[in-house]
Amino acid sequence: LKQAIESASAHNPNYADAPVAILWADQESRWRPILPQLRRLMPQLLTFGDFKPEERSGPAVWLRYEIDRPGPSDAAGTIPIPVIYLPGVSRQVLGTADTCPKHLKPLVELQYRGLCWMQKNGRDWTVEAFLSSSNGGLGLDLAQDNATRQSMQWALSELAATSVQALAGRRLEAEDFDRLFSDDPARDLLAWLNDPKGAQASWGAGRWQAFVSRCKNDFGLDPERDGEVVAAERLGEREGPWHAVWRRFAEAPALHPNLPALLRRAMPLLPSHASSWPQRNEQDEDALRKALSELGSKAPAIARKELLELEKVQGIRRDWAWAALGQAPLAQALQPLAELAERTASDLGGASPNDMARLYVDGAWRVDDAALRSYAAVKTAADSKAIAAALNAIYRPWLDAAARHLQALAENQPLPSAAQLTEHEAPEQMAGDEGMQVIPSTEHLAEANAAIEPGTLVLFADGLRFYAAQRLISHLQANGRTVQASIRWAGLPTVTATAKPAVSPVAAQIGGEALGEDFLPIAADTQKPLTTDRFRKLLAAQGFECLNATETGDPSGRAWTETGELDKLGHSLQAKLAASIDEQVNLLAERIESLLRVGWREVRVVTDHGWLWLPGGLPKTDLPKYLTQSRWARCAAIKGSSRVEAPTVPWHWNAQERVAIGPGIACFTAGNEYAHGGLSLQEAVVPVLRVGAGGQAKQAQIHIAAVSWIGLRCRVRIKPKPAVPGLSVELRTQVADAASSISQPRPVDNDGAAGLLVANDDLESASAAIVVLNAQGEVLAKQSTIIGGED
Repeated sequence: LKQAIESASAHNPNYADAPVAILWADQESRWRPILPQLRRLMPQLLTFGDFKPEERSGPAVWLRYEIDRPGPSDAAGTIPIPVIYLPGVSRQVLGTADTCPKHLKPLVELQYRGLCWMQKNGRDWTVEAFLSSSNGGLGLDLAQDNATRQSMQWALSELAATSVQALAGRRLEAEDFDRLFSDDPARDLLAWLNDPKGAQASWGAGRWQAFVSRCKNDFGLDPERDGEVVAAERLGEREGPWHAVWRRFAEAPALHPNLPALLRRAMPLLPSHASSWPQRNEQDEDALRKALSELGSKAPAIARKELLELEKVQGIRRDWAWAALGQAPLAQALQPLAELAERTASDLGGASPNDMARLYVDGAWRVDDAALRSYAAVKTAADSKAIAAALNAIYRPWLDAAARHLQALAENQPLPSAAQLTEHEAPEQMAGDEGMQVIPSTEHLAEANAAIEPGTLVLFADGLRFYAAQRLISHLQANGRTVQASIRWAGLPTVTATAKPAVSPVAAQIGGEALGEDFLPIAADTQKPLTTDRFRKLLAAQGFECLNATETGDPSGRAWTETGELDKLGHSLQAKLAASIDEQVNLLAERIESLLRVGWREVRVVTDHGWLWLPGGLPKTDLPKYLTQSRWARCAAIKGSSRVEAPTVPWHWNAQERVAIGPGIACFTAGNEYAHGGLSLQEAVVPVLRVGAGGQAKQAQIHIAAVSWIGLRCRVRIKPKPAVPGLSVELRTQVADAASSISQPRPVDNDGAAGLLVANDDLESASAAIVVLNAQGEVLAKQSTIIGGED
């Protein structure tokens, strides 16, 4: 629940400020019983109600004061966004300052400076909806009878401390929730161990004596005489009935935040289970950190062998309770490191650049994936340094050998330039292990442009490296989208100025003459440098609407838009980029989803280049400045007829011009953990994704065939009859705003019919829109109407 509420604050910092608060409306106050439990996990939780500062509760004015001053920071030093729980208040009640009740008016503007935790369909989250919804909730199978709903509500406090796994995979009925509310000695024992004085005080004399008696009978423990330290020692030793209690603790250790400190005090001299004691986990983390750090000075073969041995010994800690609490990051990082050790046992071969592309697509990209995942798993400087040492021992030599082999092959078999692409040649294609189609010789430009039909939007994502595209594909397919994927060689050098125009729909209108300092081609019609303004004019001349990062355009035409910050963040964060990749992929997926939802038939995702990444820094090679016009991290423009010792490649826009590139993975400047511009599989193999609506395309064809009014009752019929479950209709004053609803949503029956009722007589003769929604709350069709019918 905590994770779901906090996820409501997700936003793109490029287009919106961070929300000042998350509003959590609960009209029926159903969530109130678990507030004490939730406050232990969320110190930023505030409650609208009586002024009780010790419980972080108060009236609207006090809440406004609280969110406008810095709150408590978490363990990582981050100040969480305040969450305002509003019992007895629905989001619709807030409305505007004119319609909102006086005691709530100070909170009205937070709807605009903050965000609401609500369902995708715009409704407030109820307990039942959160448990059962698979779209933002837990996806549990609940019986839909009143007895189940009552039992679920009564047992909410117990339910909140029950693992989801214990409830999944079966239909939950009233009996299941009643069982949670029944006598549970393991739960009570853990509650007492977590807060001995507080538990005894809250239970009262009668329940405390019953607890003491039960502990004596069931666990052989007298809480009053033995105390919590003895109990903690028996919990850690897990003998007899204590084993089940430990299992309960390990299922959700975050629910018992004080227990680790108690276990630390209770560890015996010769413990039976090392995994029970936090200090033993810390000792193992320290030993693993030291072992990883020492790998940096060892030969790759030895380092790989030792990593696999460490995985056998230390990998088991990923199943310990301390890993679930985030206290075993190096053990988590060890899993991808072990995968990396296995995959880098042999160098990447191939008889041609195209052969190497095949091998990369067929699985070698997973080497990069494992390296980045290992680094993303840790947070502290000491842990990051240890992972960097391991990566430099086994990842760096593999990466460098593959780049040098590709560069050697490209000397005799250069990658295609813009001039070569004017030839009419059929692209070679082959399938990789992910169903990826590889196009080593880039598509003929005129044919590529002709393939961009009306209804297609080309989305340029800067620096979308191949392996990041794999994550994006998985994300989109999980949302029911179809993805047709291919790859191509990036224009050389692999910098945006050269490579971005090469993947654009106007590549045929672009050329190159002399190689300048910035690797910028020219517009063929004006023979002038391809500035941003001239690039957009070329797109417009070819019938492409240029959209900014928030516009959705006209889905009946063709368009170009740009989004994503992978490359920008890479240059600023360097090695730390690894922790931000998933967030960037999610933001990119959200942008694609928003474009498909408004009616684009296809979103074609293209990118300019990939990048090299190595914590601790890519190696440096010398290239005298006096031999170059300009010198970037991985490429340089050669001055005149100067001869350089570095490898050279033809410039994409004029093959007569040569560009110096870093040998292997080397850079011409020092201190680069992130760089591009040279020739490696990571920089030069770039994805092209064609994303369609998938299974949702059928729903998009639905239209409203008939509307009839009898008084304030409306009968709606849609066509064709729904082929998928979960369709509903609703009356709104604003089509895309669920908060503007003026009727209860009603399900569409198997014949495509539904009835609506407007309860407010004052709305008669007002304009409104009938909308058809899918199960996710997305608008599939709309039609304007007059409430009560037209005269």
